[in-house]
Amino acid sequence: MLLNILSRGFTARDIPLILLRIPIILIALTVHEVAHGKAALWMGDTTARDMGRLSLNPFRHIDPIGAIVMLIFGFGWAKPVPINARRFKNPKTGMALSALAGPASNLILAFFGLVLLRLLYVVLPNEISPGFPFYLITTTILFLMMFASMNMALAIFNLLPVPPLDGSRILFGFLPNKLYFGIMRYERFIAAGIMVLLFLGVLDKPLTFLISGALRGMGSLLGLKNLLW
Repeated sequence: MLLNILSRGFTARDIPLILLRIPIILIALTVHEVAHGKAALWMGDTTARDMGRLSLNPFRHIDPIGAIVMLIFGFGWAKPVPINARRFKNPKTGMALSALAGPASNLILAFFGLVLLRLLYVVLPNEISPGFPFYLITTTILFLMMFASMNMALAIFNLLPVPPLDGSRILFGFLPNKLYFGIMRYERFIAAGIMVLLFLGVLDKPLTFLISGALRGMGSLLGLKNLLW
């Protein structure tokens, strides 16, 4: 993440890493929000569709601050897709499933990135001569590893059961209404607290443990056992 780069000192070699992260952030956040809206639409809520939020145009979804936070910390957010739970036949179930769709889409993207990485290893020759082909291949491998890692990070971060993250909406399907809405009254304060914890690095170790474990598990299924996670 950019915070690690800045802490050890920025060099010209870090520029490609930052440039590779930008399209990944745009893809990950856009697909995440569209998945929320699609899930809600399938269950009867047309709000996201009516407001043009099912588009894959990143500029309809990206929150500048959330994107910058993701660039720095590896975790971020986009503009929330509007969902009207009253349009669901079962509001609690509908809210929980539409919330789950976002992180699930990023898990699928992470797996897809690892699949492409596995296929790349299959077709690569044993030896690659120095030059542009070598640079292109190593850059592609790095991009796919970052693509899988950042999507996994976004999925796991959003599954934390605290507001305003998706995990708190999933809890809506299990908690009594009074308790749930009592917690949500403090959503802004909890969100500010999460930002402070991210900045202080308090969440780094537990999140890294979960993200690395999930990536290693996926990688093992695909025969990718030697990746640096």
